[in-house]
Amino acid sequence: MAAAGRAWRAAVLLSPWRLRAPCRAYGAAAGGGGGGRRLLLGAAFALGGGTGLYLAAQHRLREHSAAEVTRRRARSLPAAGLAFPPPRSLASRPAPRLCPRSLSPFLCLLVPARPGPGGGEPPGARGKRFQGGAERVLSSLRTTRPLLLSFQSGNRLKLSCGLFLPQLPAGDLQLTLYQYKTCPFCSKVRAFLDYHGLPYEIVEVNPIMRKEIKFSSYRKVPILLANAGSTLQLNDSSVIISAIKTYLISKNSLEEIVSFYPPMKTVTDQGKEVFEYGNKYWLMLDEKETKRVYPVKEVRVEEMKWRKWADDWLVHLISPNVYRTPREAFASFDYIVREGKFGTVEGFFAKYMGAIAMFFISKRLKKRHHLRDDVRQDLYEAVDEWVKAIGKHRLFMGGNQPNLADLAVYGVLRVMEGLEAFDDMMVHTKIQPWYQHMEEVIQKAEVAV
Repeated sequence: MAAAGRAWRAAVLLSPWRLRAPCRAYGAAAGGGGGGRRLLLGAAFALGGGTGLYLAAQHRLREHSAAEVTRRRARSLPAAGLAFPPPRSLASRPAPRLCPRSLSPFLCLLVPARPGPGGGEPPGARGKRFQGGAERVLSSLRTTRPLLLSFQSGNRLKLSCGLFLPQLPAGDLQLTLYQYKTCPFCSKVRAFLDYHGLPYEIVEVNPIMRKEIKFSSYRKVPILLANAGSTLQLNDSSVIISAIKTYLISKNSLEEIVSFYPPMKTVTDQGKEVFEYGNKYWLMLDEKETKRVYPVKEVRVEEMKWRKWADDWLVHLISPNVYRTPREAFASFDYIVREGKFGTVEGFFAKYMGAIAMFFISKRLKKRHHLRDDVRQDLYEAVDEWVKAIGKHRLFMGGNQPNLADLAVYGVLRVMEGLEAFDDMMVHTKIQPWYQHMEEVIQKAEVAV
């Protein structure tokens, strides 16, 4: 345990893209890297006893300590609604941000199913009214516009944890993001909000019980509650980004903008009804606004193309790469449990049983998406394709500043930070300069807020 602590302390001194989980113990127990399948189950139980419970308990103690510090600070402030954001450090940087994409509590912890229209996102939402901090479910609403959900104006949501920012003046856009911290789709939304300097509050959702989003019949994340006079619920990461970006540019109300993204019902090959958003990569602007944002038509087409590419292809390369070997699978779930909102027992089973399950499921994902035996090559090829599209004369796809495609690709890739797959990508591709520039501009925007 002391050796592991020293390894972590040494790791934080490295550059961000060289961070790596201290997973030598996992590699040895799982057979040294490539094989070791017969020892995998035994390793899970051998490591799972005292070590697993100790780490989980230690994590919970840190959570309680942080909560107590926040409460003390809040009591010391005047009653103006101010609160402190949690301290940030390199050691606490979230590494893999990967999310559940189905209802299975353990087997889906890092299975990015097809996002957006093809992701099987159901319509409707449950109305919930918040009165005096007590929550009372009023009704179950099923409408033809699943993106829209109204809340009683003037009441605050009870947040489980997250980034608490000063209360905005009346009339400004107030945002609450329901997320899994390790989700690439949530990471996309956070990258967008951070870059545009939009304050928002975070509610970390328990990936097993998901009680934090019980107010909604839409059971996936991210969910964004946006208050611009009345509170609206927005679903689907790409729709969220397009709608909020349109709101920042357009003179239309947010409610009107949301209505521009209607769902269309379709049936998958498995016979499941899902809702697609055919225009989710479009910004709904008038002619004058469009010319201001996209002086050349090709710029808009390029941005939409690569946003779709990030959702339809790049995201599917994550799981097969971070679960490539038993050692990498254990390292990935170690991060997921640390960064996610798990109880002690849930975290224990998610870490060990989830790692075992996802190691084998990643093999199925490799076949489903027609990846090579060495999935790293597909990742390298995709990343270099992105760098080639940017070219040598642009810092970003958007030119001197990132556009929505830059933010989408960055949001997906950064879920691997701290893992072996991320280190390998930085060494064997040409992505590092672009990635560093993205980190710099987003960090500057966060500081400005």
